[in-house]
Amino acid sequence: MLESILFYVLAACIIMFGVLVVTARNTVHSVLFLVANFLCVAVIYVMLAAEFLAIIQILVYAGGIVVLYLFVVMLVHLKRPHEAAPDARRQSRLGFAIAAVMLAEIAAILVYSAARPASAVAVAAANPMAPGGNTELVGMLLYSDYLVPFEVASMLLLVAMIGAILLAKKEV
Repeated sequence: MLESILFYVLAACIIMFGVLVVTARNTVHSVLFLVANFLCVAVIYVMLAAEFLAIIQILVYAGGIVVLYLFVVMLVHLKRPHEAAPDARRQSRLGFAIAAVMLAEIAAILVYSAARPASAVAVAAANPMAPGGNTELVGMLLYSDYLVPFEVASMLLLVAMIGAILLAKKEV
């Protein structure tokens, strides 16, 4: 009963912080709401007995990714005046094409994941008290069944980093 109440309170906080991330006028406040959101997700991981994922959530997301966001926010200077004329170098069609390709990749991953039967590693993951603990199971799942989504996520992070560098440069 107490776990259910805590879960619903955390779920409400996650939704509230997610809305605040999107609606905050100050970008630094938005990033701070994102940190709070990540911390609430880490608490849910602890409730699910996935301590390794909770620690990774705090270290990687609430630590590293948020520092990267703050660095990009301060590097790009979001408070500069709005340009009167649109940039002639802007390639919105290319952007829409890339977004469509990314959406197709995500759809393909979802279809691929739904079409596959459960693997032996996933069946073993149902028993968290197996020898080796849940950290070994996470590693086995990450590098066997979820290798393609893992690599796609790494490519997305690489593209985001290149985009941030291009935005930060004065002349391309």
